Amino acid sequence: MKDGGEMKKSTTKFVCRECGFESSKWLGRCPNCGSWNSFDEEIVGDFKEKKVKSRNSKNLYLLREVVSSEEERIKTGIEEFDRVLGGGIVRGSLVLIGGDPGIGKSTLLLQVAGNVSEKFTVLYVSGEESPQQIKLRADRILKERQDLYLLCETNIDVIEEKIEEIRPDFVIVDSIQTMYTEESETIPGSISQVRYASQKLMAIAKEKNISVFLIGHVTKEGAIAGPKVLEHMVDTVLYLEGDASHSFRVLRAVKNRFGATHEIGVFEMQDKGLEEIRNPSEFILMSRPKGVAGTAIVSSLQGTRPILMEVQALLSYTSFGMPRRMATGFDYNRFILLLAVMEKRLGLNFSNFDAYVNVTGGIKIQEPAADLGVIAASLSGYYNIPLPEDVCFVGEVGLAGEVRGVGNIDKRINEAKKMGFSKVFIPHMKAKEEGIEVIKVKDIKEVMEFVRGL
Repeated sequence: MKDGGEMKKSTTKFVCRECGFESSKWLGRCPNCGSWNSFDEEIVGDFKEKKVKSRNSKNLYLLREVVSSEEERIKTGIEEFDRVLGGGIVRGSLVLIGGDPGIGKSTLLLQVAGNVSEKFTVLYVSGEESPQQIKLRADRILKERQDLYLLCETNIDVIEEKIEEIRPDFVIVDSIQTMYTEESETIPGSISQVRYASQKLMAIAKEKNISVFLIGHVTKEGAIAGPKVLEHMVDTVLYLEGDASHSFRVLRAVKNRFGATHEIGVFEMQDKGLEEIRNPSEFILMSRPKGVAGTAIVSSLQGTRPILMEVQALLSYTSFGMPRRMATGFDYNRFILLLAVMEKRLGLNFSNFDAYVNVTGGIKIQEPAADLGVIAASLSGYYNIPLPEDVCFVGEVGLAGEVRGVGNIDKRINEAKKMGFSKVFIPHMKAKEEGIEVIKVKDIKEVMEFVRGL
């Protein structure tokens, strides 16, 4: 410049959306966390300078002088939703809910907003739909319960002004990836924009004691899009799972500062929205085939709730040199491990068989307590012998073929008894044996003898 001044150059950096690692140039693979194609460009110093107001609040405490209090929880009228949150909505909490497009995230939160609006002030912020679109869905789902404020806006600063004006008790933001601020030069959905919007909403939730719900898009891998720090900032992270072509939906908590993690709520998508299923075991077993080999019932613990699920196994002769293995709803590597255990400890040969395992109902089993049920179903399919309809299996299987103990065995047995089962196979451990026959096994050979004895 002629006047001797220097022109300020805008520099950029590349940030890994998975772990936050920063680099001066784009990298195909993150050297910190190892993820591929995870670097996004971000402008350095893109936020304008803003005067920070001084705060006089006391933030330093002596732990023994802090008075503990039970969090105030507000019921939404949807028991399955309250269960996943840990008993209801906590005042001042920040909740993030993710899921595939069209799975029902907006529908579920609109139902929650309609129920809560009967007693509290609710602000529904939409950055993706017009007021007419939301109104059409509300007429179908909420009927007369529409006493809530609707704001179609993507500027987070304008949203903050409206929150100051309305003073709501609950705020729903659909979705966090559409929010932006003019203080950043990056486009909406970038790492800096998502981080800024999330921090702004977190400050609003904590300072004004407002419960805020954020809807987040997910990547093709199923994780919430945006920086990984987003999941660390919020109090609760929920995932709505299921196949968009089926009516079954599972709401799962993967992080919860106010309740148990991996708690689930079960819903069915209908014309009037998501209907809660209060007895998932009965719903899942409703269409169970009768007298068919290769099926077994397992009692799996989802969070704190025991659910009976049907495991199906199919073994068929292969026409290729390399047999095929496939697992749906069950860990693939664990299924391969169980096949190897059966080959080694039971003397079976699966080298000429394609092997498939499937957990019906769309719920994923993420615990080893279903191992015994998978082995029972596989043996039933291998020998083509149907298992009795009133038998349930619980137990973890080790590499030596031993059946190992699992937690909350009494809860699992009670669920089987409640659903009308008369016999349950469990590991050798202390358990209540009232109203149901409990068979304790030490090795998978005992299960094979039971199947062959049929």
